[in-house]
Amino acid sequence: MAENKNNITLADNEENVLEGNNFIEKFIDEDLAKDGQFEGMTVHTRFPPEPNGYLHIGHAKAVCLNFGIAEKYNGLCNLRMDDTNPVSEDKDFVDQIVSDIHWLGFDWGDRFYYASDYFQEMYEFAIELIKKDMAYVDESSAETIRQNRGTLTEPGIESEYRYRPIEESLELFERMRAGEFEDGAMVLRAKIDMSAGNINMRDPVIYRISHTPHHRTGTEWPIYPMYDFAHPIEDAIEHITHSLCTMEFEDHRPLYNWVRDNTSVPSKPRQIEFSRLGIEYTVMSKRKLRQLVEEGLVDGWDDPRMPTIAGLRRRGFTPTSIRNFAEGVGITKSQNMIEYSFLESNLRDDLNENADRRFVVLDPVELEITNYPEDKTEYFSVDNHPDFPERGSRDLPYSKHLWIERDDFMIEPVKKYNRLYVGNKVRLREAYIVECTGFDTDENGNVTKVYATYDDVTKGGKAREGEKVRGTIHWVEKTTALDLEARIYKPLFTVPNPDEAENYKDVINTDSLEILQAKCEPSLLNTQAEEHFQFMRKGYFTRDNRPENQNKLIFNQSVGLKDTFNRK
Repeated sequence: MAENKNNITLADNEENVLEGNNFIEKFIDEDLAKDGQFEGMTVHTRFPPEPNGYLHIGHAKAVCLNFGIAEKYNGLCNLRMDDTNPVSEDKDFVDQIVSDIHWLGFDWGDRFYYASDYFQEMYEFAIELIKKDMAYVDESSAETIRQNRGTLTEPGIESEYRYRPIEESLELFERMRAGEFEDGAMVLRAKIDMSAGNINMRDPVIYRISHTPHHRTGTEWPIYPMYDFAHPIEDAIEHITHSLCTMEFEDHRPLYNWVRDNTSVPSKPRQIEFSRLGIEYTVMSKRKLRQLVEEGLVDGWDDPRMPTIAGLRRRGFTPTSIRNFAEGVGITKSQNMIEYSFLESNLRDDLNENADRRFVVLDPVELEITNYPEDKTEYFSVDNHPDFPERGSRDLPYSKHLWIERDDFMIEPVKKYNRLYVGNKVRLREAYIVECTGFDTDENGNVTKVYATYDDVTKGGKAREGEKVRGTIHWVEKTTALDLEARIYKPLFTVPNPDEAENYKDVINTDSLEILQAKCEPSLLNTQAEEHFQFMRKGYFTRDNRPENQNKLIFNQSVGLKDTFNRK
């Protein structure tokens, strides 16, 4: 499939798709082969989110990859919370992450861990490095350490504390552990190479002081490992074979291997990187998503405009659609930007088959059938899904007074307009053929009511012999209609790549949510949260899942009937 300005809907080379062996699977096959580093071993992966926010669609790709690889190779996949930063982490985020991954359809059995499970081991491995003269306590300020790291073209400057005696670093590190020093007073740094071409290897900080209470360990630990130090140790303790990470960790892999190879960890995992997922008209940075939530720019982490799994779920995305999307975009090392319409198409394909149909008028105007008896109501049996009669049917009431879509009538019809205008006939789906005879307007010229007559021999929408009726519209009987709130969503941002804007908040789409007061058929009253329907001719909608909305008929537009992605 052709590529356009680095945006893709489907990958167009073999490496990019999960058909056969992608490059990660080729590495794994080599590792498992005779004389490979994991010959005879069970493939063991992990998904290690930091519990400082909700998972998003990019995380879903990583979830599907890690659990999918384990499944393909009859291996194991752990879920691990990388909770090494107490400042931003919270148990509520842990609970949401667990819920999201279960909802996607994955399970980890009893292999659910926390980085904090290994705080003692990490501390002991840090002491091991100090004793090997491979780590030292540095009392320099954070600014000094940053300035002395050097640049891509200039080497770093060694700290004045780099050669302090081992015993002195041991004593200070133990006192750090005892909580004797304030935040920022000192850090523990690995002693590697201040002239290394890879800046990550220039004596990186591996422990810092923080007296912020931890969501699991409370105030037990006043020091915390940096992620680059904790990551390989966690993997090794859990006997992970393949640590699958996104590309920003590629430059960190030498440090991963250094920690792995210079501590007495029980196994030697292999880190492999793949590209992060980018989708048009959204942001994936958890920091930016958190700002959107905390500054009230969206209605919480589960706002249907957010790329979070919770937001997509509330909007109406299904586990199948997200998993199919993750498989479709594939695994590659090349950064790319996926068109949002490809995400939508996966949902549309799923709901087209699995969502029952309903009559809902989003922008109602009354249609009066002037020659239909005032006191008469009849019922028409309508299939719940036209392709699956086994799903049953329901009876729709029909009377003299109906609701129709406002745009199904025009005073002065444009060319090829086949719906209602004075003198034209249309088919009321499943009911009768009617002919428009007139209309009312208010003082501003807005149509308030449309009039028509019906032909009683056209019951079921069957035209008279020789008669051609081109237009078909849906309707809702007025006296039994229910009020329904339909929420229509557009992209949260006005440009394809908000990250390229000087300030991503400046390109937020202020018209990304439209709320319509609709009319619907009575059968929608007894629906459940997250139940999906195709609103005939209008798109797929899903009942809102917020608990406070359980007694209200609120439906979120999930996706249109075809690719009508509105970018503005």
